Amino acid sequence: MQRLFLSLLSGGLFGAGLFVSGMTDTTKVQGWLDVFGNWDPTLAFVMGGALVPMFVAWRLTKGRRPLVGGDFPAEPRPEMDHRLIAGSVLFGMGWGLAGLCPGPAVASLSYNGVAGFIFVGAMLFGMLVAPKAGRQLDWLAARV
Repeated sequence: MQRLFLSLLSGGLFGAGLFVSGMTDTTKVQGWLDVFGNWDPTLAFVMGGALVPMFVAWRLTKGRRPLVGGDFPAEPRPEMDHRLIAGSVLFGMGWGLAGLCPGPAVASLSYNGVAGFIFVGAMLFGMLVAPKAGRQLDWLAARV
C-alpha cells in the first residue's frame, strides 16, 4: 500500500510539474524546437530542472536500495549505437510533429480530447512494435 501511495504521489507531482512547466502545451514545445524561427528558450530551464536533480540522484543511490523494495534502475550505458540513434530520431520526429512526448501525452488525455487518445494509441503501438524493429535494426547493422 505504501508503494502504491508513493507511486500515486510521484506521478501526480510529475504530472503537475509537466503542466506548470508548459510541457503539455504543444505550441510551447514546438516553439522550443523552432530554433530558426520564433524560438522559445524557456523549456531549457525545464530540462535543466530535470537533468541536474537526476545527476545528483544517480550519485546518491549508488550502493543503496529503494525504501519500498525493488532495485534502482541501472545507469544508462554511455555508448551510442544504432538503436539509440534510431530511437532518438523517431522520438524527435514525434515530439516535433505532435509537440508531445510520453509523459505529457498521458497528462494531456484529460484535456486534449480525441487527438490525445489517438496520439497515445499510436505511441503505445510504437512501443509494442519497437522490440521487433530493434531486432531488425540489429540484423541490418550486422550486415553493414
